[in-house]
Amino acid sequence: MFELKGKISVVSGAGSGIGAAIAEVFARAGAVVVVVDRDPVGGETVAARLRGLGAESWFESVDVADSDACFGLSVRVRERCGRLDILVNNAGIGHVGTIHDTRAEDLDRLYRVNVRGVFNLSKAFLPGMIERRSGAVVNMASIGGLVAVPDRLAYCATKFAVVGLTKSMAYDHARDGVRVNCICPGRVETPFVSARLAEYPDPKKAYEAMCASQPMGRMGRPEEIAAAALYLASDEASFVTGATFTIDGGWSAG
Repeated sequence: MFELKGKISVVSGAGSGIGAAIAEVFARAGAVVVVVDRDPVGGETVAARLRGLGAESWFESVDVADSDACFGLSVRVRERCGRLDILVNNAGIGHVGTIHDTRAEDLDRLYRVNVRGVFNLSKAFLPGMIERRSGAVVNMASIGGLVAVPDRLAYCATKFAVVGLTKSMAYDHARDGVRVNCICPGRVETPFVSARLAEYPDPKKAYEAMCASQPMGRMGRPEEIAAAALYLASDEASFVTGATFTIDGGWSAG
């Protein structure tokens, strides 16, 4: 088990799904965890669960698309903890559609959260990391940031951008003591996926079809993605920067 004892971490989109799993594995590894989400119910619930595990954790309601809100968060974390060691840019949203049925406003909406959100939080926290010459950033991209996914034009466009942001920040700040990596998950069983499945006429059949389309015959679990985030945030990954970790059950191997 990799350790994060005494590390200060911020995890965006931590109110459910992959973000919540990352927050929990960080807490179990000894980190202080700032749970960031727009959903106060989910965010407070996760922070309370982490405190129940014995970790120091609290919830911050922040819209990552708002640069002022992200800067304000960085100020509050610095005032309370003195620094930030680990930033996980996990918050993201999706959209189904090809270019024919994707509106410009759909693309803009995804860009504000998926790309500007990563930019805003990184811009708010990286100066402190650079000043201390120490820090780890983990961005949540997607398999859709490496290969095309049908009917996901806007989503893929933004996740390709996240991969690009990751590599650029990693290269620019490799000698500043700041590591920047990203994770590219395939299909993962999260509340978001469950909500989409519920929209199908036969959710059970849609779920089975989605699992069958995977080489492993199943979708991933949030904790499997969280395990990679833990490694990338830990000191054991001290020589890892600019990397894209693909965790897709073999989807992209075909």
